[in-house]
Amino acid sequence: MRVVMFGYQTWGHRTLRALLDSDHEVVLVVTHPRSDHVYERIWDDSVAELAEKHDVPVLLRYRPDDDELLRALRDAAPDIIVANNWRTWLPPEIFDAPPHGTLNVHDSLLPAYAGFSPLIWALINGEREVGVTAHRMNTELDMGDVVLQRAVRVRPDDTATDLFHRTLDLIEPIVHDALDLIASGRAQWVPQDRGRASFFHKRSVEDSRIDWNWPAEDLERLVRAQSDPYPNAFTHHRGERIRIVSAAVSRARYGGTPGRVFIREGDGVVIVAGADARSGRRPGLVVRRLRTDDGTEHAASDYFQTMGGYLTPQP
Repeated sequence: MRVVMFGYQTWGHRTLRALLDSDHEVVLVVTHPRSDHVYERIWDDSVAELAEKHDVPVLLRYRPDDDELLRALRDAAPDIIVANNWRTWLPPEIFDAPPHGTLNVHDSLLPAYAGFSPLIWALINGEREVGVTAHRMNTELDMGDVVLQRAVRVRPDDTATDLFHRTLDLIEPIVHDALDLIASGRAQWVPQDRGRASFFHKRSVEDSRIDWNWPAEDLERLVRAQSDPYPNAFTHHRGERIRIVSAAVSRARYGGTPGRVFIREGDGVVIVAGADARSGRRPGLVVRRLRTDDGTEHAASDYFQTMGGYLTPQP
């Protein structure tokens, strides 16, 4: 089949690599210009550079809304469009134009975690597995009929970075298998259950701000979800921002006011956590390692020279 690819960052790069290694012909690539947005500088393998290396025509667009792009698509005459991590809306005159429509590759187990940053949100929420879905694009966000899904288990100590790499390895086989099913006429399209759908917005730095009213278990997952190279979960101590690099749920239960720097436990320092922390029935968050704004990483037991005081959302 003749394929046009819409994609961006490492997800799009891996998808294009799969297409170039397949039996199908990539006739045009559309990608976004490089961005300075903090989340878009992460995993930023260039789709444009890979396409140019293989002499595939490339168009750079923020939004696919100009006549030049529509003419290029008509001239390319694709049998199918394949999209992965295209960051703006594709109109029906594009996604419905090829005979086989548009195959979108999304890094969640749809219908859950449609939208943006699904791996981070899934890890924060304690999901037991994550994965990749290949589905037909329609007018609803990530809601088209599914042709293939693949899953990986979330381990107790996984970070978002771990899950990124494991789900990234699913992209090439799912692209190959989905296109082979479509080309051979063997694809079975399964409608999504909209009653199980959940939609998540793009993350920003503000979403990494620690709320000490969250239970310690949720905060520990937030720290793992905001692992390097993502912007780490952060809080403030004595007016200065600190980023939490490593943390654990405490063995003992601790009571008092959320955010209190309380006591050493094991190799870290316990911060009282949870909206009902006053009951003394909940664990705290053991901060093990942290990073100050100058980039210096500290063991928490070295950084907190004395106990007492509070960690706060604002300076």
